[in-house]
Amino acid sequence: MPEQQPFVLDPTGADHHAEHHALRARGAATLVDILGVTAWSVSDPALLKRLLMRADVSKDARAHWPAFADTVTTWPLALWVAVDNMFTAYGSDHRRLRRLIAPALSARRIAALTPVVEELVTGILDDLDVLPAGDVVDLREHLAHPLPIAVIGRMMGLSSVELNGLRTVVDRVFATTLSADEAAANTAALYRLLDELIAAKRSSPGDDMTSLLIATRDEDGDGTVLTDAELRGTLVLVISAGYETTVNVIDQAIASLLTDPEQLAHVRAGRCGWSEVVEETLRHEPAIKHLPLRYALDDIPLPGGQTIRTGEAILASYAAANRHPDWHGENADLFDATRTTKDHLAFGHGVHFCLGAPLARLEVVAALRQLFARFPDARLAVPAGELRPLPTLISNGHVELPVRLRPA
Repeated sequence: MPEQQPFVLDPTGADHHAEHHALRARGAATLVDILGVTAWSVSDPALLKRLLMRADVSKDARAHWPAFADTVTTWPLALWVAVDNMFTAYGSDHRRLRRLIAPALSARRIAALTPVVEELVTGILDDLDVLPAGDVVDLREHLAHPLPIAVIGRMMGLSSVELNGLRTVVDRVFATTLSADEAAANTAALYRLLDELIAAKRSSPGDDMTSLLIATRDEDGDGTVLTDAELRGTLVLVISAGYETTVNVIDQAIASLLTDPEQLAHVRAGRCGWSEVVEETLRHEPAIKHLPLRYALDDIPLPGGQTIRTGEAILASYAAANRHPDWHGENADLFDATRTTKDHLAFGHGVHFCLGAPLARLEVVAALRQLFARFPDARLAVPAGELRPLPTLISNGHVELPVRLRPA
């Protein structure tokens, strides 16, 4: 096979749908340039699922990416590969960390949050209900953001002041237009805030996930269960994954329903339910477009005669895979909540499947059901084509989501 030049991914994510079409046109996997790093973007869902299940594909950059040492000091996405937590762990380390963290996201704990989530949505909509008819409100800022932030705050035992400080730095974790120095400064700010949180919870623990994780680490006494770096890294993972991704799904679901009112009519007529809307949103516009990175432990042959060589990086291109016509037919680009098969990779696949998936689904269903019950005449305040995508190649949402809740 003749070598292709790496396809340069747009750090602003200005037209990610066109970009995903281009990636699929280059084959099941293709070399890409992601902010100066070369990786294999995998957009074929069958191949991607196989790679995510292989024991010879790792997420541990320090151990299995020869380029790590030379890259981590200059790459704007260094945090994504250098953070010490379950997300970047491999093998027995990953199993240990997942086993320690799983109780904090158990079915019992998620079930206990159900009335909390419903109450939070009601309170947010109560505030919106007092707006005059005809007023335009940004539902990303005034619904999609505050709900996951409040839920994470309850779970982690965070005050509103702590939440406001974390929101800014977590948003920048997903940014792909920062310089390496700007990204490093943001990581340092994030770690300072988390160190302050850990110190406060050590001094005064509560019935929250932060305190639970600290206790899990401390019960062994010698740091071999959950190290300080792993504790801090785990908080990065829980807060960022539990907040930003859910914001995007709520945003995208509302935008899809208001862009095509027929979809909302399907729900109201009973042809599908809110859960089906959520799953189609996760398929059609997943919260994460590309997820850095994984690494080949051995040479991996690819369809068409190419090979991922040992030590090369792999980029899971979830959004491109979710709309692959081999998986969902020629109408894969269409949002259809009545679609029979809505399988997707929005929460990953295999051993790294997202532990927080049930909580995210709970939050999005509650937000949609209450929003459209309270405001049945809600309409987009701008043409759908004018909604601006977030300037990032990782996170998949809109800069703002202007909606007129009631006609003037």
